Amino acid sequence: MVRTGEIDVQKIVVVGAGPVGALAALYAAKRGDEVHVYELRDDLRNSSTTPLNFTKSINLALSERGINSIRQAECDGLLEDVLRETIPMHARMIHGRRKNNDIYEESQEYDANGRFIRAVDRASLNKHFLDALENMPNVTLHFNYKFTGADSKKKTAWFEEQSHRKKTDHLQTSTQDKAGEPDIKRSKEIAVDFDLLIGADGTHSAVRHHMMKYAHVDYTQEYIDTLWCEFQIKPKSLNGSFAIDPNHLHIWPAGSFMFIAIPSLDKSFTCTLFAPASHFSSISENPEQNLLKFFHNYFPGVSPDLIPPSDLLKQFQENPHLPLISIKCRPYHYKSSVVILGDAAHAMVPFYGQGMNAGLEDVRVLFEILDSQVVYKTYDIAEKKARNKAREEALDAYTTQRAPDAAAINDLAFRNYEEMRSRVQSPLYKMRKWVEETLMIYVPSLGWRTQYTRVSFENQRYSEVESAVQKQGRILKGVLVTNFLGLGGLGVFGLVRRGYAMHLRDLLLRLRR
Repeated sequence: MVRTGEIDVQKIVVVGAGPVGALAALYAAKRGDEVHVYELRDDLRNSSTTPLNFTKSINLALSERGINSIRQAECDGLLEDVLRETIPMHARMIHGRRKNNDIYEESQEYDANGRFIRAVDRASLNKHFLDALENMPNVTLHFNYKFTGADSKKKTAWFEEQSHRKKTDHLQTSTQDKAGEPDIKRSKEIAVDFDLLIGADGTHSAVRHHMMKYAHVDYTQEYIDTLWCEFQIKPKSLNGSFAIDPNHLHIWPAGSFMFIAIPSLDKSFTCTLFAPASHFSSISENPEQNLLKFFHNYFPGVSPDLIPPSDLLKQFQENPHLPLISIKCRPYHYKSSVVILGDAAHAMVPFYGQGMNAGLEDVRVLFEILDSQVVYKTYDIAEKKARNKAREEALDAYTTQRAPDAAAINDLAFRNYEEMRSRVQSPLYKMRKWVEETLMIYVPSLGWRTQYTRVSFENQRYSEVESAVQKQGRILKGVLVTNFLGLGGLGVFGLVRRGYAMHLRDLLLRLRR
């Protein structure tokens, strides 16, 4: 416990210096805590530091929840610096081939009011957070430290210093001393006391693992039958411009799999193939022949137009084919001492672009609850027990509020995969989107919004989004039945396009009652 006169200053230890851990450290530091951030890898701002999934160019989608969470950190210029290095994506661009073999593109706007999501480079985002932390006098960054365990009751964590090892040394090494006996090079282990341990160390969280020794955690994980592999579309060779429209998230849907492309600041596109493991196995049997044929059949216009066949083959063979995992657990804390955030608490499949946004929102929600439980009033040393009690009540409230929200977006992300890979081409999907957006614009009193708008452009709780969208679906189904039975099959399109918007509104209001 650190003391400043008679004032009790909390010591916060954050494990994981990625975007979620770094933002949590910023929130704590702005409230006057003594903050220590421990990261297994070297400084994440160093270009030679390899990400934990062994890929270099990771582009993410930043939307309102993440932006609002950065804004609420109240760090001067931070949000502006982050947004300056993003690329607006106003719509999906759906690529496909018609029955007559013509290749087409179809733009589908994300929001009827013109709001958009942003492509952001993970490393760039992380750099801005870490730079802000480094300028704060009450923050210390510790790179190359492996979290090895914690006593959650005594509030002590242990870390193993990694900096003296070579990057390839994953195991303890030994040499021979003068007497011929092995001289084991053991890593230096340190003990660190804390008031609150925040685990933001990702999907395979060590903090979560050790917390489960104390807390009664319900835990489930699920690997879906889908692997992913990263590709790159390079800028045009003639003028260095984008090869395709940079203000879209590009999707090549193919039923049970898909290919997507997200723009980067260097004018390239980071692309990802998502497909069942059986497809990867089939292609890998003879990639020289099977890969190009596969892309030609299902992803028209990608190769050779955007990615030369030789590059396509090289990237498929050299880049890892990685699994997708979904994790749910509860509670997210142990008493007043430990809490987990982001993927450590709720890893999700990436198909809603909400993984990072949800993790950043975790930070905002956590500290709003800590504030509301008066954890951050001025305590003196004698009031340590009172502060611990307030913190325990806050962490319990955090789990109670956040766990159902995380479960909801986890489920929504699963369902959005089906939408992206197949439903975006469905007439029924397009009709529902059109009806919902029409009602949102022309009859706003209904409070009707699309699911995507609620998730990506608002801060409504995920669990409330799921409930609201399910209710809208039931109402819309009832309206469709009413239209066809009472109006001779005219349908919703006919109603609205022929001037019957008010009649549709009345039907909806009656059904809602």
